[in-house]
Amino acid sequence: MPQTWQALYALAEQQHLSVAVERLFTGDAINHTENRAALHMLLRAQACEGVQIDGQAIYPQVQVQIERMAVLVHRIRAGQWRGFTGLAITDVVNMGVGGSDLGPQLVVNALQPSNPKIRAHYLSSMDGARTASLLDKLNPHTTLFVFASKTFTTIDTLANAQTALEWLMAFGASRALALKQHFIGVSASVPKMTAWGIVPEHQLYFWDWVGGRYSLWSTIGLTIAIALGMDDFKRLLKGANAMDVHFRTAPWQENLPVRLALSTIWNRNFLGIHGKAILPYDARLELLPSYLTQLIMESNGKSIDDAGRAVSYSTCPIVWGEVGPNAQHAFYQLLHQGTEAVACDFIAPIHRPDIEDEKDGATRAALNYQHQLALANLLAQSSVLMLGDAALDVPPTDAHKHYAGNQPSTTLLLEQLDTHSLGALIALYEHQTFVEAVIWHINPFDQWGVELGKQIALKTLTALQTGQSDGFDGATQALMLTLSGKPV
Repeated sequence: MPQTWQALYALAEQQHLSVAVERLFTGDAINHTENRAALHMLLRAQACEGVQIDGQAIYPQVQVQIERMAVLVHRIRAGQWRGFTGLAITDVVNMGVGGSDLGPQLVVNALQPSNPKIRAHYLSSMDGARTASLLDKLNPHTTLFVFASKTFTTIDTLANAQTALEWLMAFGASRALALKQHFIGVSASVPKMTAWGIVPEHQLYFWDWVGGRYSLWSTIGLTIAIALGMDDFKRLLKGANAMDVHFRTAPWQENLPVRLALSTIWNRNFLGIHGKAILPYDARLELLPSYLTQLIMESNGKSIDDAGRAVSYSTCPIVWGEVGPNAQHAFYQLLHQGTEAVACDFIAPIHRPDIEDEKDGATRAALNYQHQLALANLLAQSSVLMLGDAALDVPPTDAHKHYAGNQPSTTLLLEQLDTHSLGALIALYEHQTFVEAVIWHINPFDQWGVELGKQIALKTLTALQTGQSDGFDGATQALMLTLSGKPV
C-alpha cells in the first residue's frame, strides 16, 4: 500500500496540483468557462491576504458585508426588529435553493441550540405544498423572510418569495411595509434586489466569484448567524480557515484533503468503483450526505476536460448516504453482499460535551451508552467491510451468510461536533473535490449541466399555461395533454 500512495502522490505532481492550489488561493480565473476566480476561502480568511480582482482588494469588501450582516443579526436577536404591527420577529425563513439552502440548513440543523432565540426555517421546494404547510405554522406578524439567491432570478425562489409577500398582504400588511419589515435580500445582484422591492438597508451582497455551493461562508450564511449568533458564525469561518491553511501548506503525505481525494481517484479510476456513501454516525449530521451530494456531483459531474474534449476516463462517483445507524437497516445489505462495490466515508465525533453536561446522572449515562453504541457500530461496520467474515473466529460455511469483505472505507473522527470542527469538515470536502477535479483535468466551479433544464422548464411553463404544446417531443406532448385533462 505505501507504493500505491507514492504512485498517487506522483500522479498529483504530474497533474501540477501544487500550481493549481496556488492559482486557487491567489485569485486566478480558475473557473475558466466563466472567466472567474473561486475565492470562497477569502470569505473565511482571518487576515488580509492582498488578493485583488480587477485592481480592487477583496478582503476589505468581505469585511464590510460581514459587519452589515452583524448589524442585522443583532437587531433580530435582540428583539429590535419588528414586523408590520410592531411585534418582535420570532421566526426567520430562508428562501433559497441548492447552496443557498443546503449549506445554511446543514449548519443550523447540526449546531442549533435546543432553545434558540429565533427559530430558523428553510424553504426550497417550488411545488407550493411545502410553502403552504410552513406558512400555516407561522405568524405573519412575527416572521421574517431571507430571500437568498445569487442571481435573484431563480424561478423557484422567486415563486416562494412572491407567495410569502402575498401571504403577508393577506393578513393586512401593505406591500411597502411587508417588503421593508419582513424581507432581507442576499444576492450578487444589487439592481435585481432593488427592482424586486428589497430596501437598500436590508440588502446583503456577495460576489460572482462565490459559487452557490460554496456560499454558506458569505452573507448567505445569515440564518446561521441569526440562529447561532455572530460569534459562532465567526468560529465556523475560523474552523474552515484552519483547513484552508492546512490544505495550502501541508505536504501531500499529511494533507487530509489531498489524501481523501487520492483515495477517491484510486477507488474510482483504478478499482472501478462507481459509488460513494457518506455515513455520519451522529444524527445531528443527517443533512451532510445531501449537502455533499450537491457539492461533489454538481462540481465534478463533468465529461468534458479543461481543453473542451470528451474525457476518456471516469470522473465523479455517484454520491449518496444516510445517517449510519439508519442506513444499517436500509442499504448496508448491498454494501456487504451486493454485486456493486461502494466506497464509504464514516464520520463521527469522539466526544459529546452536550451529553457530559446533562445534569441528570441516569439520563447522562443512558445517552453516553447510546453514543458508545453508535461508535461501536461504526467501527464494526468499517471492519466488516474490510475483512468480511474473516473477522469472525469461525467464518460461516453457508454461502448465503458469507461476507466477502475487501470493500474500501475511510473513517473521519472529530474531537467533537462544534462550529470550528464542522467548518473544518465542510472545507475538507470542498478541497477534496477541487483536488479530484485537478487530477481529472475538469472545471469543478461551473455547472452548465443544470442550465438547459431550467431553460426548457420556462418554455414548458408557457406551454402549460397556454395549452400550446407544439414544438415538443411526442412523449412530452402526451404528458401535457394528460395534465390538461384532454384525451391523449
